[in-house]
Amino acid sequence: MKVPKLAVICPVYNEADSIDYFFGRLSAVRAQLAADLQVDLIFVNNNSTDDTLDRIQVIRAQSPWVHVITHSRNFGYQASVLCGIKAAEADAYVVIDVDCEDPPELIPTFVAKWREGFDLAYGQRISRPENFLIVTARRLFYLLARFIADSDFILYMAEFSLFSRRIRDHVVSHHSTFPFVRSDLAYAGFKRCPISYSREPRRFGRTHYNLIGMSRFAIAGMLSASTFPLRAVAYFGFPLALVDFIYALVSLTGHTPGLTALIVLNLSMLVGSLAFVAVYLARVSKDVVGRPIFIIDQERTFLYSGRQREPSDAAGAS
Repeated sequence: MKVPKLAVICPVYNEADSIDYFFGRLSAVRAQLAADLQVDLIFVNNNSTDDTLDRIQVIRAQSPWVHVITHSRNFGYQASVLCGIKAAEADAYVVIDVDCEDPPELIPTFVAKWREGFDLAYGQRISRPENFLIVTARRLFYLLARFIADSDFILYMAEFSLFSRRIRDHVVSHHSTFPFVRSDLAYAGFKRCPISYSREPRRFGRTHYNLIGMSRFAIAGMLSASTFPLRAVAYFGFPLALVDFIYALVSLTGHTPGLTALIVLNLSMLVGSLAFVAVYLARVSKDVVGRPIFIIDQERTFLYSGRQREPSDAAGAS
C-alpha cells in the first residue's frame, strides 16, 4: 500500500542561527509520524546572504528527506510559499516558519484532523509575545480584512497550516502576480478546522518584519483579497453626487453656505478615487505583463535526487 506523503514547506531568509534548532524539533515530529506517513522537508531559500544554505546543505547530507530550492533573489515570503507548494508532489502540505514561533509539535494534530477528513487544518493564533499596540493593530487588520474581503477570510490565521492536495491545486492555479496564500486557502472552501495555540517567542536571530513591512504586507493583502476600495468609489460617490445636485439647486437662490467644505469634500473624493484606481490598474498591468513571481537558481537547488528543475514550472513563472 502506498504511504501518504506530507511535504513541509519552510521559507527561509538569513536564518542560519535558527536552522539547526528548527530541524531538531521537526525531526522529532517526523519520527512520531514515520510509521504511516512519509515526510519531506523543503526549505525555500530566498537568496539568503548569510550561511543559511550552508547549514541546510550540512543537514541534507545526513538527512535525504531534506531538500532546498534557492531563488535568484529575494522575492518575498508569499512567493517562497507558492514556490514550495508548486515544487512538491505530495498528498498534503504544511507551511511553517523556521523561527519556531509556530510550534512544529502542532503538526501531528494537523495530520490527525486531515485524516479525519478535513482539507484544511490551520493554526489559530490566540496570543503572541508582542506589545499591545502591535497586537491591537493585527486584530484590526484581520477584522477589516474580513469585513471588506470579496470572499471568505479566516480570522487570526496565517500560513501555518496543513492543507490537502486539492486545496494546493487551487492555490497554484490562478495567475495573480501578487499571491496572498492565506486568502487563497480560505477562498478554496472545503472542510476546515482551526487549531488554537499561542505563538512562542523567537529563539534565535531577529524578525525580518518591522512596522513598515507589516503595514505594506497588510495593504498588499487587502488589495489581493478585496475590491472594496474600488466599490467604495460608487458607495460614496453616488451620495456625494446627490449632495452636489441639491447644493446646485440651492445655489440658484443665491445662497452658497458651506461652499469651501463641499469643494474640499469633492476634491478629496476625486483624489482618493484616482489613487485606488491607479493602484488596482498597476496590479492589472503587472498581471498582464506576467513576469515570474519567483525565479529559481538551479545551481543552488537540490530537490529529491540531486539537482532537479521545479516540476510544474521550470522557470518559476506562475
